[in-house]
Amino acid sequence: MSGQPFTPKSHWMKTREYTPGPSLEGDIQVDVAIVGGGFTGLSTAYHLKKDEPGMRVAVLENEVIGFGASGRNGGFNMTLFGLTLSITALRFGKAKAREAHLYMERAVDLLRDLVKELGLDCDYEHPGFLRVATSEKYIKRIQHEIELAHKLGLTGIEWLDQDQTREQVNSPMYMGAWWEPRCGILNPAKLSWSWAEAIRPMGVEIYEKTAVTEVKKRKDGILLMTPNGSVRAQKVVLATNAWTHFFPELKRKQVPIWTHIVITEPLSDAQYQSIGWQNRQGIEDARNLVHYYRLTADNRIVMGGRDISLSKGFYDMDRDDNEETFHSLRNDVRELFPPLKDVQFTDAWGGPVSIPLDMAPAIGYMGDKRVVYSIGCMGHGVSLTHLNGQTIRDLILERKTDLSDVFFVNRKTFPWPPEPFKTLGAKAIVGYMHWEDRLYDGDKIT
Repeated sequence: MSGQPFTPKSHWMKTREYTPGPSLEGDIQVDVAIVGGGFTGLSTAYHLKKDEPGMRVAVLENEVIGFGASGRNGGFNMTLFGLTLSITALRFGKAKAREAHLYMERAVDLLRDLVKELGLDCDYEHPGFLRVATSEKYIKRIQHEIELAHKLGLTGIEWLDQDQTREQVNSPMYMGAWWEPRCGILNPAKLSWSWAEAIRPMGVEIYEKTAVTEVKKRKDGILLMTPNGSVRAQKVVLATNAWTHFFPELKRKQVPIWTHIVITEPLSDAQYQSIGWQNRQGIEDARNLVHYYRLTADNRIVMGGRDISLSKGFYDMDRDDNEETFHSLRNDVRELFPPLKDVQFTDAWGGPVSIPLDMAPAIGYMGDKRVVYSIGCMGHGVSLTHLNGQTIRDLILERKTDLSDVFFVNRKTFPWPPEPFKTLGAKAIVGYMHWEDRLYDGDKIT
């Protein structure tokens, strides 16, 4: 498809043409400036203009729309908040864990409905979700999560035994699964670019290749400096997620980590039938460093996860490639699905994920109520970011609603320590997660 410079960032960016819009040249004045052209920024822009058509809204993107996680992720519209339900309950309490899951159910339904209502072209399917167990220890972990969900009064989640799971997807490694019908799969780059095409006619100004180099708070508004111009705004949204640490006031609220993905060639009819993935569910396993995988519209297998990469230095945002992880992911596909032992892989890529120290999302104000930030999607942000767009709208418009009152808005976040302790701490956390995964994996995926 397109030969644009950004297309190597993911397979998704090769699946349709996209021509970036203009950069900002000169000085403009707006009501709301949104920094970041991913799902959070796009959803916020849409919901602001939908509710306040006369408001002047501008989106400023350093690269192109969908360049970050929004154009590179696995494409799961799912209910997971943070790492797991039990970790959320441990950190915030059971009542807030329930609130988080209900927020995510609402987020999944919102995105599904927006895709249909607006005709967003993103290969959307809604086949449900399996969290599969590949060892006895993972059976216990998943069943514990399901038991907690039921104790919290959450519905639509059930346990499938080994035979029931293999009826859904025929892998010899599956020993049971969490089954949840509320999950969709989609092409995230197509969704990003469809959003841009949907909000431009509404009057949203989109400036690509427009880096925000400085944020200056003044009595008469917020001044955003860019290489070839400036934006004076009454309110600002920092929808920058894994890049948020570039703003000095927020630099210790999150760190970027990189997750990696490989994708196969389109499966032949025989290959597709051999793995019995008839209902096309999105799948994760129960590891700390999960495997996440799904089918594309043309029946490729997307496999991501297994391991992560860390940045090397404050300004390092180029950890996309990890050949060791790519190699292991290809082997994982073949181990999960032995009939695909000869399948070929066409692409591999990576992208940054925003990680707060306590492993949970956060929305808040940067100093005063004129600047709102959003961080911590934790690799499960496709649905989260879209409902966050409504939540941020309410904060910007200074409305008191059930969304503006959700517990992770203006919550206290634990700061990452300064270097070198930040890197040492991140390595220690990842090391522990690897150790526990090896313990739970046993003789399964390692």
